[in-house]
Amino acid sequence: MPDLSAFVLAGGRSSRMGTDKAFLQLDGRTLLARALDRLHALTPEVRTVGPAAKFAAYGPVVEDVYADRGPLAGIHAALSASATELNLILAVDLPFVSAALLRFIVEEARACDAVVTVPRIAGGYQPLCAVYRGAFAPLAAAALEAGKNKIDALFAVTSTRVLEESELSRFAFSAAMFENLNTPEDLRRAIPEKP
Repeated sequence: MPDLSAFVLAGGRSSRMGTDKAFLQLDGRTLLARALDRLHALTPEVRTVGPAAKFAAYGPVVEDVYADRGPLAGIHAALSASATELNLILAVDLPFVSAALLRFIVEEARACDAVVTVPRIAGGYQPLCAVYRGAFAPLAAAALEAGKNKIDALFAVTSTRVLEESELSRFAFSAAMFENLNTPEDLRRAIPEKP
């Protein structure tokens, strides 16, 4: 039995992109397929968080308990459906995060007892590329019940292992890996021009 489950948060809508981000093509593959492949390199326990009607063709799906409440609701849904202690969360719109970086975050989570293991780069947390233990689920539920959707605020009320930029850079992990695709211009920049 693996100690790690992995989840792609794919339920978000993107009006700026004109389509669901999960189905955007980068190098001939959807962002969702790319994310699922990276996670399958780490564990067989991989699921997509989002509407089953949209994503069931890609494998097992977990649907939000708190609909339309953003990424915190996705993390809560993932943890509520997980049978493992460690849970790697990856947003579908982070296509440049390498399998090596994900493996590093998981190993750091295994080496400590923190409820959350999260990178902080360029002054900000990266909560959608982090490892959460099951104990984070009730914190997320309480915040959502109170009408709060912010993930970062919960790091101050639980044990959190922060992977600082200086630590990440020692292993050649850069801020560029955390660039997400939010606009058509972001996608155009991500696709190399053909000669």
